Amino acid sequence: MAHPATAEELFQDLKLMPAIEREKFFVILSANAFRGDDLGHAELFGHLSEDQFTAEEAREYLEVSMPTFRRFVAAGKLQPSSRVGRSQLFAVHHLKSFKKALKTAKG
Repeated sequence: MAHPATAEELFQDLKLMPAIEREKFFVILSANAFRGDDLGHAELFGHLSEDQFTAEEAREYLEVSMPTFRRFVAAGKLQPSSRVGRSQLFAVHHLKSFKKALKTAKG
């Protein structure tokens, strides 16, 4: 009999999923798992507030192309919160604010 997945195993599997499948998973989860619960964004995703995304993850979160993402960085509109070797990491809370500003600008 298979053992139930641990939270860490599930997280690792989710990271391997294509972005569109992850999106479908979270739509299903939000529609079914928390019925009757009055959980806000901070309660569901608060653990990510101090996390950092790679450039690719940040680009995906902002829903922009990589060239557009790189233009934001080159223009100083987005700044990496840290670097690991040549890789830049971006703070989730900065990305969240930037995404909100982008949506406001689009109307």
